[in-house]
Amino acid sequence: MAKKRLPPKEEDFYALRIGQIWRYFKGETFAFWMVCAYLFFEYVRPQSIYPAIDFLPWTQLTVIGAILGCFVDKSVRWVSSPVNILLVIFFIIILISSFFAYFPEASYKNLDKYYLWLIIYFVIINIVNTKERFFIFICIFLLASFKLSLSLAITWAQRGFSFTDWGLMGPPGFFQNSGELAIQMLIFWPIAWAFVQYVKPYISKLLYLLLLLMPITAIMVILGASSRGAQLALVAQLVVMNYRYIINPKVVVSIFVVLALLWTFVPDEQKGRFETMGEDVTSRQRLLYWENGMKMIQEHPFFGVGYFNFAPYYQRYYPEDLLVQRAQLPHNIFIQVGTDTGIIGLTIFFLLLIVAMRKGNSLRSNKNCPLRLAGTCANLSLLGFLVAGQFVTVTYYPFLWIHLALITSLSNSLENYSKARPRLQV
Repeated sequence: MAKKRLPPKEEDFYALRIGQIWRYFKGETFAFWMVCAYLFFEYVRPQSIYPAIDFLPWTQLTVIGAILGCFVDKSVRWVSSPVNILLVIFFIIILISSFFAYFPEASYKNLDKYYLWLIIYFVIINIVNTKERFFIFICIFLLASFKLSLSLAITWAQRGFSFTDWGLMGPPGFFQNSGELAIQMLIFWPIAWAFVQYVKPYISKLLYLLLLLMPITAIMVILGASSRGAQLALVAQLVVMNYRYIINPKVVVSIFVVLALLWTFVPDEQKGRFETMGEDVTSRQRLLYWENGMKMIQEHPFFGVGYFNFAPYYQRYYPEDLLVQRAQLPHNIFIQVGTDTGIIGLTIFFLLLIVAMRKGNSLRSNKNCPLRLAGTCANLSLLGFLVAGQFVTVTYYPFLWIHLALITSLSNSLENYSKARPRLQV
C-alpha cells in the first residue's frame, strides 16, 4: 500500500521555503492545478501581454479543467454556506429581471457577466479546501497582484510621478482601466500587509523588506491611477485600520503625517480634480445618473428596469439629463444593482455584504486562521471596494465574487483542518 502523503509543516509555508511548497504543489491534484492556473491567467493576463500565446481561451479552459478535475479529486466535497444560497437567489432574481426587462436583449447578452462568477465561485470553494491549498492559492493572488503593482509603480516613478488623464493602465482585461486597477490595489494591499506581518518571524530581514514592496507599490498605484474614488477609499481604509487608536494623540499625528506625505505624491493636476469635484462634467453626469437611478428604483421597486438596462433606459427616458453623447452605466454599484434587480435584488446584495463582513469578523478570533487574512484584512479590502464602488460600476467585476470565494474557502479549510487535526502531524 502506498504511504499517505503528509503535508509539510506549517513553518515551511510561513518561512516561504519554495522547495517544500513546490514539492507539495506538484503532489496536488489536477483540479487544484487548474484552479491555480485560472487565477494566474485571470490576474496576470500573460495571454494579453504576449499575443503569441493568445491562441486559446486560457481562462475558460482552466475553469473547465478544474470542473472536470473535481470528478476525480476525492478530496473535493460539496461546501455548504449561506453565501451559496444568496448567490443562487441573486441569479434567479437576475433571470426574472431579464425576462421583464424593458430591453431583454441587453439583459440576455450580459448574463455571462454574472453566471460565470457564480461558476468560478463554486469551483474555488470546493477545490481550495485545506489550509495548505489556501496558502498557495492566496500566494498566487498576491504574486499576480504584485506583478501589476511593481511594474506600474516603476512606470509612474519613471515619468516623475506626473499626472496623465488615463492614470495608470494594466493589461487588457478587468484591470486595464485605471479606476478598476486602483480597486484591485485597494483589495490587494491590506492582504499583502497582513501576509508580510504574519510571516515576518519566519523569514530574513532582507526578505521582509522585499515583501513590504507589495503594499507599498500597491498604494503608489492607487495614488498614480488618477481615480478620486479609489484615493478616498484608501483614506477610509487607513482610518478604519487605526480606529482603535484614533483617540491617541500620537496616532492621530502619525496618521496626519502619513496622509500629508501621501498627498505630496499626488500630482497637482489630480489635486485640482478634487477641488473641482462635483463641478466638472464627469461629476455632474454621475450625480444625474445617481439621481435618476434612484427614480428608476422607486418607479420599478420589485425587479428594476431590467438587468443591464440602465444605459438604454436612461438614453430613452432621460435624454435631457445626458451631458455626454451616450448613456453609460450608473457609476455606482448600489445604483447598478438596484436598477438591475430592484429592491429585492438589492436586499440580497446587502445580505451578501453583511455575511461577508460577519465571516471576516468571526475568523479574526480563530486561532487556527492562517495569516489572520480573513479577520485582519478581508473587511478592509471589502471596505475599499465599497467606497470606491460608489464612483465606478464594478459590480460584475471579479472583486466581490473572488472575495466571497476566498472567505468561504478559508472558513471551510479551517473547519476541515479542525476535523482532521488529530490525524495530522502539522
